[in-house]
Amino acid sequence: MNLDARQYAPATERNREPILNVLLQVLPPATVPATVLEIASGTGEHAVFFAPRFAPRNWITSDPNPEARASIAAWQNHFPAPHLFGPIALDVHDAVWSVEQPNLPEPLANLDLNRAPIRAIVAINMIHIAPWSACLGLMAGAQRILPAGGILYLYGPFMQSGEHTAPSNAAFDQSLRARNPQWGVRNLEDVIAVAEDHQLAFVQTYAMPANNLSVVFQRQLTAWG
Repeated sequence: MNLDARQYAPATERNREPILNVLLQVLPPATVPATVLEIASGTGEHAVFFAPRFAPRNWITSDPNPEARASIAAWQNHFPAPHLFGPIALDVHDAVWSVEQPNLPEPLANLDLNRAPIRAIVAINMIHIAPWSACLGLMAGAQRILPAGGILYLYGPFMQSGEHTAPSNAAFDQSLRARNPQWGVRNLEDVIAVAEDHQLAFVQTYAMPANNLSVVFQRQLTAWG
């Protein structure tokens, strides 16, 4: 493995502890056999930080971008963890995700999703650096995969009531749309509406550093079981 494939996202070291503090509150407890699926794992830095802290729960990394998967694999090679799996190729636009197939991708060969099903999906800084159709695909996949009580966690900047919450978010939104007109900071109420259309109940938002939010949804409001 070529460790030079590792990519770095400066924001990761700034936001990983605050994100961890929220995830510790909202993800299934360690006593419940569970797997967390991370969508659009990017550089892979978040995964190698989170996975050891959520053991014995499993953590799957994924990304549709081959260069990102190379970075994720390099980070996982540098910081191996027994409950960290992947990376796998996963595009949220697909009608059936690779984790739903009878034969799991090779990086998940030693993972038993019947014993420890995917009870949580985590997407950090994803829906604003992607077309709106990716948000729709994410919600559809969460509806298909998550059991009752399963958690969908989103992190990133959001508009609220159609307005940016800070000048820095407005500037960031403008820069995103300049890079790709289909990208942009999403309106929280629009995201909640789409989630509810997919049987994902809005639970709570958490204020995060740098004018970001953690947004938590639950697949029906039932207890773990």
